[in-house]
Amino acid sequence: MIRRIIHIDEERCTGCGLCAAACHEGAIAMVDGKARLTREDYCDGLGDCLPACPAGAITFVEREAAAYDAAAAARSRQAAHPPVGGCPGAAARTLSAPRPGGDDGAPAPSELRHWPVQLKLAAPNAPWLRGAHVLVAADCAAFACGDFHRRFLRGRVVLVGCPKLDMTDYADKLTQIFAANDIRSVTVVRMEVPCCGGLESAVRRALAQSGSAAPCRVVTLSLEGQTIGET
Repeated sequence: MIRRIIHIDEERCTGCGLCAAACHEGAIAMVDGKARLTREDYCDGLGDCLPACPAGAITFVEREAAAYDAAAAARSRQAAHPPVGGCPGAAARTLSAPRPGGDDGAPAPSELRHWPVQLKLAAPNAPWLRGAHVLVAADCAAFACGDFHRRFLRGRVVLVGCPKLDMTDYADKLTQIFAANDIRSVTVVRMEVPCCGGLESAVRRALAQSGSAAPCRVVTLSLEGQTIGET
């Protein structure tokens, strides 16, 4: 029969395993380090896996496919076999607090309460994003600013990226995040260098595209970690 079903672009798939974890039907498995639709009859065509993919490797297609077998999919859910082969470093998790950091005899508590922190790896449906105050930070910022955790990270969910290194426009990913979660505020911490303008621009466009009413604050740091601008 012709029906709506997912398609996984193996060239774009990074093998993170997030889509397999998000598929409640058990239709996706990790094979040779790549996500594959191994059970067409388990795929309900609703696409819970789409927002979980950080690489945008999953789309919908209309094609000849086996009919969705709800009973078989239910048995698969009951079996609850966890997906294997995913990247542990990309698995969404909440961290406990407080956790001391440093080894100089004067522990400084880390304010990080979730994982992962890289914008490319964060799933839009990660539980720690719901109702969060979001910090979108240039990956250099925490190194330039000695008290980054106290000043910016405390009480916020952080998403880290560099448009120049990742060679990507984060606007689409951020739009998914802002649209899927009741974001309470967005703080952007960028460096004074021009390439950080791409990070700020992506956040502003994503807020507009998602229709989010979350207030947005942009802090610009000098290379010495001092605040030289705030809007």
